[in-house]
Amino acid sequence: MDIDNTVLIIPFSPDLKEEIKTLNFEWLKKHFKVEAKDELMLSDPQREIIDKGGMIFYAKYNDKIVGTVSLLKIDKTTFELSKMAVTDGVQGLGIGNKLIEHCIEFAQQKGIKKLILYSNRKLLPALYLYKKYDFEEVPLEDGIYERADIKMERIL
Repeated sequence: MDIDNTVLIIPFSPDLKEEIKTLNFEWLKKHFKVEAKDELMLSDPQREIIDKGGMIFYAKYNDKIVGTVSLLKIDKTTFELSKMAVTDGVQGLGIGNKLIEHCIEFAQQKGIKKLILYSNRKLLPALYLYKKYDFEEVPLEDGIYERADIKMERIL
């Protein structure tokens, strides 16, 4: 199956605000728990991500939103790759690859110099994906997310 012809990456629009919450709650509840920080950000993505200079992208497949990823603004040249989720039924089709590739290309076009991310070592498919796209482990600061036990970055 050629996923390139069937997956479309589209930007955030207000009518899609629930999808980021639905997709992220699905994986958070499956593997961890929804933290207060998640609830705040995912309940009002316009104010908590977009209005603060960030971006949200969605993967559309067969006319359904099946994946999402965000770029959270840290400063002018550093953004956090965050809130990435692909719904269970379509995992393994390369949608995560397309979301990351889109974020890297977008960041390069906007002059962003560094992408960081936080993850957990038990999420092996996610870690494999990040390493595939040249993210490298860096020291983890305390208090970002309870579930985070690894921080990675990619210099662009």
